[in-house]
Amino acid sequence: MVHTSLDVVDEKISAMGKALVDQRELYLGLLYPTEDYKVYGYVTNSKVKFVMVVDSSNTALRDNEIRSMFRKLHNSYTDVMCNPFYNPGDRIQSRAFDSTVTSMMIQVC
Repeated sequence: MVHTSLDVVDEKISAMGKALVDQRELYLGLLYPTEDYKVYGYVTNSKVKFVMVVDSSNTALRDNEIRSMFRKLHNSYTDVMCNPFYNPGDRIQSRAFDSTVTSMMIQVC
């Protein structure tokens, strides 16, 4: 499901073309709905892709809340990347990042 969603992300990015360059961030919205799950996507200006899988039975989440969660995740990810002691490509071992992700998971559940 996630691999299929990444294909949809690539299709949407290529369809946007030059418009993607002008935007600071790109919320892709719902990528791949199934009977059990909904998959949402987000791409940063540096082409980092975030995918969020949400239970379809959770009708309390609105599109603007999903967008807000992606922004929060993006900000936390940026904080990790800006850490001078982080080596790009290494596993992320940040308590702040972990707590952000955990708080988002609790909010969704």
